[in-house]
Amino acid sequence: MTQITASQLGTSAIAHPAGSKSVSAIVPELHHLERDAGPTKTTALEEDANDLIFQDLPPFPHDVPTAPLLRLSLRKLIDRDPQEESNLWRACCDLGFFHLDLRGCEQSKRDSFHQDGDGDLNGNGLLKDAEALFHLGEDLFSLPSDVKQKYDFKDQGSYFGYKGLGSGVVDSKGTKDRNEFYNTSKDDHLGISERLPAPAILQSEDSRALLKSYMQRSHAIVNLILGQLNSRLGLPSETLQSLHRLRGVSGDQVRWVRSPPQPTDDRKMALGEHTDFGSVTVLFNRLGGLQILPPGGEEWCYVKPLKGHCVVNLGDAMVKFTAGILRSNIHRVVNPPGQQGDSTRMSLVYFARPEDEVLLKVLEGGDMIDEKRRQQGGGVDEEHITAKEWIMRRAMGRRAGGDWAKSAGTEGDRLKQ
Repeated sequence: MTQITASQLGTSAIAHPAGSKSVSAIVPELHHLERDAGPTKTTALEEDANDLIFQDLPPFPHDVPTAPLLRLSLRKLIDRDPQEESNLWRACCDLGFFHLDLRGCEQSKRDSFHQDGDGDLNGNGLLKDAEALFHLGEDLFSLPSDVKQKYDFKDQGSYFGYKGLGSGVVDSKGTKDRNEFYNTSKDDHLGISERLPAPAILQSEDSRALLKSYMQRSHAIVNLILGQLNSRLGLPSETLQSLHRLRGVSGDQVRWVRSPPQPTDDRKMALGEHTDFGSVTVLFNRLGGLQILPPGGEEWCYVKPLKGHCVVNLGDAMVKFTAGILRSNIHRVVNPPGQQGDSTRMSLVYFARPEDEVLLKVLEGGDMIDEKRRQQGGGVDEEHITAKEWIMRRAMGRRAGGDWAKSAGTEGDRLKQ
């Protein structure tokens, strides 16, 4: 295994012990995609469906349950469209997942939510970056197993680098996962930390420039969302953004995930049930397989991939910061449905997380959050834990040989219902 020093891993990569405690969540009303009351000229049903389909892939089936995600427009959020901002709030409170249409959105001028050179709000540019990174990911995973395995840094206390097929677990019984992934650090690519060891294909200047562009553009979208949620919550100006600075030391990362097709007589979870560890996730995939469990429901529902869109979801930190006003919903990954089941599934993810030393506790200074705390009877017995400790504990708990009990997030109490 490639050896790395603590300084090379970066301050986000080393685990620190911490106690275990979860935060329960409310069960809100859901709103279906087709109920969007926004002032759009065409509805989702009227739009040419071919524009949303990946024509070069097997079709997503029509006879499987699909999740009621709202579809939002990046362009409208940038333009501060009141109805779209309302839809964003609904999505983040009700389900914690939504589709974001990136099409037709070129580089924009910075606004009050987009500062400090965090990259441009460029939906078309982000789509191009994602397309190029899917190809880079294919090349990465085609490397020989012994080469990839050199970059598994679990034994050195890091979640960056490679995780092989079956090196993670999906449940408390220790059932092995059915995916491989590679995590690469935002701090590395922005020059905040030392470079981490990586395969040569990721060390080229072209690859690093591509990853940097993707990270900056993804983070610009995260910053936009955080700013609008900050306003709705009535928090002091830029409270949420200040906890997620692009150039702050954090566990932000890009992840490629590859899930090969499973035998038809033995199809199980590729990635176990969980909530995301951090704050905001920006996800690209082309094949089905991602499922969510709607609040109050018992049936898992597929998230149908839409061309020209990313899927955005909130993580545990947003639940903790807001006393449960915002939602981090449980989800999992299974074999793609229907004819897609015989294809290899690839995903590309940007995980935005609070800066390492941020305490994951209820934020002060917002009337809405204060009222929520009063409704809870004076507050929740909060665990004293930093973002870095929380993420490391959860990530390492889901590796083979880890402590599964410590991998629990804000979904813990929900699973018992």
